[in-house]
Amino acid sequence: MALLPGASPPLKEAVTLARALIINADDLGYDPGITRGILHALREGVVSSATLLVNAPDSEHAARQARGLAIGLHLNLDRGPPVDPGFPRGWRTVDGGLAGARVGELPADVVEAEALAQLERLERLLGQAATHLDVHKHLHRHPQVLEGLSRVARRAGLPVRSIDAAMRGALRARGVATNDHFVGESGQTAYWTQERFSAALAALPAEGVTEWMCHPGHLPEVVTTRYASQREVELTTFLNARSREALARAAIQPTDYRVLTRA
Repeated sequence: MALLPGASPPLKEAVTLARALIINADDLGYDPGITRGILHALREGVVSSATLLVNAPDSEHAARQARGLAIGLHLNLDRGPPVDPGFPRGWRTVDGGLAGARVGELPADVVEAEALAQLERLERLLGQAATHLDVHKHLHRHPQVLEGLSRVARRAGLPVRSIDAAMRGALRARGVATNDHFVGESGQTAYWTQERFSAALAALPAEGVTEWMCHPGHLPEVVTTRYASQREVELTTFLNARSREALARAAIQPTDYRVLTRA
């Protein structure tokens, strides 16, 4: 299947754009409860973008519900079945799934094939092109994962999330557009409280594209994840009228990764 048209070629050199903020929700399709929360945050809150897992329990339902929204691929190399039928058996778990613990050993060619298969599946499910690429659990910190993903990003003309300066430089050296700044985490406590939202907004850089990674959602119904009740705290933050009012006072309208491909 050919990749859907619509994305512009990535920038070959770093270009500093005017200040832009992307509020991206990870894990769309991971679980029905998580999906409902993300869609609520996209439609009625200030979240402006999301990334879809295409090999998770709620992937197909989530994609149907998310058509027309700004959706990228949340590349999953950590768990669940691989999408590429040629994914080597030697790199699978005993039950045939993806082995997240061994992802750092994956050859770049295997990552490239799986990333392309997942991207094509996203397009089939959504009926539209992805806005960008990011990776579940930031597994593109591994050099071979970053290399394989970059090949697909160049082919598709899509930006890739970077989480630090080293990754940003590596992506741009490969001709892949990426964000200038990144904020977000998921740990024992909820990251995006109302207080942290206000502090991050006050500290927003004066120029460049910033991504705030977030994980809003309702309690998971099918999957087991350490980031569960914390999602409901984040959902409350991004639905809160105070958040929308703060963005309006700062004259900031959250956008999505297409701000990079339009540059």
